[in-house]
Amino acid sequence: MTAPAGYRQGDAAGFTLLELLVALVVVGFILVGLAQGMHFGLLAWGTETRLDNRNTDLDTFDTTLRNVIEGANPGSALDPAPFVGSSDRLGCITALPNAAGPTAHRPIQAILMVDAQHRLVLRWRPYVHAVPLRPLPAPKETELLSDVARLQITYWRPGGGWVSAWQSSDLPTLVRVRVEFGSGDSRHWPDIVAAPRLNRP
Repeated sequence: MTAPAGYRQGDAAGFTLLELLVALVVVGFILVGLAQGMHFGLLAWGTETRLDNRNTDLDTFDTTLRNVIEGANPGSALDPAPFVGSSDRLGCITALPNAAGPTAHRPIQAILMVDAQHRLVLRWRPYVHAVPLRPLPAPKETELLSDVARLQITYWRPGGGWVSAWQSSDLPTLVRVRVEFGSGDSRHWPDIVAAPRLNRP
């Protein structure tokens, strides 16, 4: 049987060694590209996760702080507002933030401050509007933010503008809180301005 015109016997052997090497090189480039793309994607995902976690912390801090200030007890006609503030600390009687169920409206004695470990903490314990018959429980501490360099608080006095301390029978009209982080810390949060509930029962 004669072979067709133009047919070479070597064609039946399939790919040549050179063609296999070229194919392997191309596949290698594709795998390298996929690996680099996957590595970049993982890095981007990890960075986004870290930023989301930081933003979640700041969102939680923002919400908690607003709840504390807006829920501050305004006092009554006979009792002055139990609200005392300085440039780096705030103390008041307020509702337990983010609480649900029977503790949702339970009053607490709260202090917002930065401790010696540079943690922004809410130090609180249940508020008892009576002479206690036994020693009060030790305050609990809830960490709101870590690595805080400074807390700066100012209070709006009608007719007097912003002041750095507050001790009055009435609540301030507004409270502005600025959180400063250490050098090199990428976190930043705008000033929080909240209005206490001014209407007395």
